[in-house]
Amino acid sequence: MRVVSIADLKNNLSRENEVLRGGEVVIKGRNNPIARIVPLATGEDDAAELMELIASRIAMFRKNDDPHPKSFWSEPLPKR
Repeated sequence: MRVVSIADLKNNLSRENEVLRGGEVVIKGRNNPIARIVPLATGEDDAAELMELIASRIAMFRKNDDPHPKSFWSEPLPKR
């Protein structure tokens, strides 16, 4: 696993081949890990992989298109 900063990744994106070799790259922003690039699984069931991500709380189903409750749109605006 290789760890790179956002600036290093941006400047050397075309030369980054760690993922092509099957490894993963952790991206750090302000010295904190913020993302991970991993190779796509080949031949595996995408739905099963999604369910694993949901079970581990890395991903979640979107409940509806509007994130606000219906009461949000009908309530009066706050006074200034």
